[in-house]
Parts: sequence; structure tokens; C-alpha cells
Amino acid sequence: MKAMIFAAGLGTRLRPLTDSCPKALMSINGLPLLELVIRRLERAGVREIIINAHHFADRIVEFVHQRKSSATALHVSDERDLLRDTGGGLKHAAQFFNDNTPFFAHNVDVISDVDLSALYRYHCAQPDALATLCVLDRPSSRKLLFDASGALCGWEHRGRGEQKISRMPADGIWRAFAFSGIHVISPELFMYMPEQPVFSIIDVYLSAASTRRILAYQHDQENWFDIGTSERLAQAAQYVHHEEKPDITGDAASEPDSSEQKC
Repeated sequence: MKAMIFAAGLGTRLRPLTDSCPKALMSINGLPLLELVIRRLERAGVREIIINAHHFADRIVEFVHQRKSSATALHVSDERDLLRDTGGGLKHAAQFFNDNTPFFAHNVDVISDVDLSALYRYHCAQPDALATLCVLDRPSSRKLLFDASGALCGWEHRGRGEQKISRMPADGIWRAFAFSGIHVISPELFMYMPEQPVFSIIDVYLSAASTRRILAYQHDQENWFDIGTSERLAQAAQYVHHEEKPDITGDAASEPDSSEQKC
């Protein structure tokens, strides 16, 4: 099983912390965000991961080279020449997903206890699903809009009063949820990507949703943190302190050296 971790962002909301360190290597209780996400994916059975890198990309490359794991092959999708956004970043790494098998995509700044194995099984049980998106019923100015069957119909920005509608739900009722930054994607999605190099994966979903099923996976009962600010970083630290197991045994990764835990 494969995955992509989106780690190329500038981390502007975490400045000045990210002025000298990529957000992916910001530490929570001695472990980089990137390490925490890798471990979560490993526990779900992922054995090959590609990580896109732009901001302080050399630090991400160094982390990948130094991390010792007998189970998981790590690769870097180098975006130093151009920050491509989520959709463009995924397209840039398309050749990595050449086995015609659904794969995970996971934002590096999302920490959660979403059952990734259950998410993957749910997606695979829906033979017509192009992608399955983790969503939450939480306050957010940006919402994805779904129909009664859980299929994507549109998007809205409540602060700006903006909407992008892919199709109308049969009963005329929107179900609005916030995206959680975790998805399972079928490789067929690459057929729906535009020619330009920079674009959002959400725009691809909205375009494909007019004819294909992009599904919601609601996880309101699980812990979830978007590490967008220093305050949220502190909140996530409390969760990681109680939940993260520092020693990984068997086929999973060994503990990183202390030099890998800090910028």
C-alpha cells in the first residue's frame, strides 16, 4: 500500500517558527510532524510513501535519508522549482502510483486518531468511488457540500459567500462538512487533472464530482488537530503525549535519532 504526504507548504501561519524550519519537521514532544504521520500510515499497512518538499526541501531530504526503517520505503517528490499546491503536487508524483491501487493522501500538519484502515476498507468497498475524503462537522469558513448518499456536490466559502456547485442533490438539501486533510484516492483520478502545473486537489474533486462519486467519510468521534498555529501545536502536544507510543517494534520504524527530531 502506498501514500503521499503533502509537506511542501510554507507554513506561513506558524511564522516565525517556520522561518528557519519546514512545518513538516516542527516537533511535538520530540517527534516531527512528518514522523508522526508516517507512523500513523505504517500502522494502517502503508509500506511506500512519497513526500513532496519545497520549503527547506533539503531538510526533508535529510530526514528521509537519516530515518531508519526496515518496513517503509520513503521517497521525496522534489518541488524546489515550483510550489504546486495539493493537486499539482500529486500530479507531479503520479508515476509513483502506477500499480492501479488506491492510495492514501495525508496533510503533514494533520494529527488524528482516525482509523485509517477502516477508511481504506470503506473506500475499497465502494467500487465506483473515485476518492473518499475524511470530513468533520466542525466550524469552518470553507465547507464541502454532499448529498444524502454522501457524494460530493459542491463547495462553499461562507465568509465570502462563494459557492462552486458540481451538481444539485436530488432532494435539494446540502450536507456541509469541513475537509480533514486525509483521503483515499483511486489512481483513475489522474485522468481528471488539468494541464497546468499548479492547482488544488479540491478543484479536481469538484470537477470530477459532476459525473463521478467523491465520497465523504465522517469521523466526528475521533480526535483531530490541524497544526496551523502555535496554539494548535500546543493542543496537539497534549494529545500526542497521551496517545503516541514512542517505541515502534516489529515491522514499523525505529525511533529517530535526536538530530532528526529538531530543526
